[in-house]
Amino acid sequence: MSNVTPEIIARAKSWLSEQYDEETRHQVQNLIDNDPNELTESFYRILEFGTGGLRGIMGVGTNRMNIYTVAMATQGLANYIKMMYADMKQPQIAIAYDCRNNSKEFARITADVMTANGIKVFLFSALRPTPELSFAIRELKCQSGVVVTASHNPKEYNGYKVYWEDGGQVVAPHDKNIIAEVMKITDISMVNRKGNDDLLEMLDEKFDEIYLANVMELSLSPKLIKKHKNLSFVYTPIHGTGGQLMPKLFAKAGIKNFHPVEEQMITDGNFPTVVSPNPEEHAAMTMALDKAKAINADVVLATDPDADRVGVAVKNDEGEFILLNGNQTASILTYYILTRWEELGKLKGNEFIVKTIVTSDILIKIASKFHVKTYDVLTGFKYIADKILNKPEEKFICGGEESYGFLVGDFVRDKDAIITCFMLAEATAWAAEQGKTLYQILKDIYKEFGVYREKLVSLTKKGISGIEEIKKIMLEFRKNPPKSVVGSRVNEIRDYKLGVSKDLNFGVETIINLPKSDVLQFFTEDGIKVSVRPSGTEPKIKFYFSMNEPVENIKELEGIEQELNDNLEGLAKFFTEEHKENEEE
Repeated sequence: MSNVTPEIIARAKSWLSEQYDEETRHQVQNLIDNDPNELTESFYRILEFGTGGLRGIMGVGTNRMNIYTVAMATQGLANYIKMMYADMKQPQIAIAYDCRNNSKEFARITADVMTANGIKVFLFSALRPTPELSFAIRELKCQSGVVVTASHNPKEYNGYKVYWEDGGQVVAPHDKNIIAEVMKITDISMVNRKGNDDLLEMLDEKFDEIYLANVMELSLSPKLIKKHKNLSFVYTPIHGTGGQLMPKLFAKAGIKNFHPVEEQMITDGNFPTVVSPNPEEHAAMTMALDKAKAINADVVLATDPDADRVGVAVKNDEGEFILLNGNQTASILTYYILTRWEELGKLKGNEFIVKTIVTSDILIKIASKFHVKTYDVLTGFKYIADKILNKPEEKFICGGEESYGFLVGDFVRDKDAIITCFMLAEATAWAAEQGKTLYQILKDIYKEFGVYREKLVSLTKKGISGIEEIKKIMLEFRKNPPKSVVGSRVNEIRDYKLGVSKDLNFGVETIINLPKSDVLQFFTEDGIKVSVRPSGTEPKIKFYFSMNEPVENIKELEGIEQELNDNLEGLAKFFTEEHKENEEE
């Protein structure tokens, strides 16, 4: 037990008091007696409440997701809400949860702590998508919101995301201020857990109808959906919340050929049919792809457990299914939506789209064609929501990020896979009207704007030494930035931590008008873009690579794509090989 410090023992023994339930006390005592390694993992620190909330492995202890760590975090949030809305007679909060084990229990303890503190709670009666929670905050005029989810993390994890009155995840100054209040709650005795059901209102299927009605109003080609009713869609929620709404939405839209993967429509926080419930990974899409091949479907759609990220597979010209990445999905949707806005006379000159700084720059080119402004924001959809909030004089059309998140319209203020699936179905019908598939629309986009290829490499560096190594890597890139990248001269460096962009051709520095963030970007004379940033939620450093090439003849597309893919491999190796030595799996 050499790794078990007196502090860990003391912290664990404090969980043997009568403030904790009998089962928890039993599990803690068992760790003390029999499992020094797990005891250390469970109690060596207090689970950090980050800028987005909590996320961690479920279990007993201060470093785990359980009803006590959730309750303490909620007390801190409740204190902040009451402080910010001291003049309001009845602050309100909406609470939702996903399919994960213990999500319902964590949502209920969150509701109890809030009502115990005199805050009215709207609690969803069953699991619901994260974007519906975002919608509920504004629809019900709440001051805050919480969704219990760990998104697409493995089954051992759960999480707790906090939203503010605009329906977006908390940003500055609220994020840091909430953290400060949560840190003041150092013991479970400081939490008021005696809930007041008089302040609790349940949300059921009636509220779903309000949300779905708003989604339907986004439709740009309703007649085409009905005309091309033979289009066939396979869908999987991967055991998660999307299964609550997607069948209803597609039925409302008149899409008859809708085929859920029945085995994965079953709500189950153990995710029994997949290793990881992440639609970005081919393995999570396997059952849906198999079904699509068996019934000769046109498109495969998947949503992650809390239905904010979307996975898409389309048929190529040989009739084989290929997975689209987040940049490709965003490109197709942006192109379709802006084309239809122009055709319908909806573009008035004050519209904009939003993308993150690591998302493909092809979106800028697409928007420019339609004279629509593009705003670049930091990584994280909360910054897209914040841009919508702070541009009330302009009209937000859509926005996306490379990590499989997209949003259309502004009644939701987070990425929304329910909306995204609906708009993809409509785009499929629009393509069919032209005698094309979504894959062929993507080829059209590449022919007009050039082929863009992106690659993400994440290096995992765990533990205290890993944190220091990531800092060292970032420091080295700042001290000795590359002068060229695979033979292409670097002509611009953007340092978001300093908030400065440096033009190396003319030695001119300009201010980056974004919040400070530990991100570096290198741009070359040949259009290569490299972004380097530590992850905000995992012990990783991430490298984003982007290259592009014009297409003069569509017949050359396959060769250009292969050449770019090969070049990206070389580019990734150039930047990351020397940093892989101490990487952990």
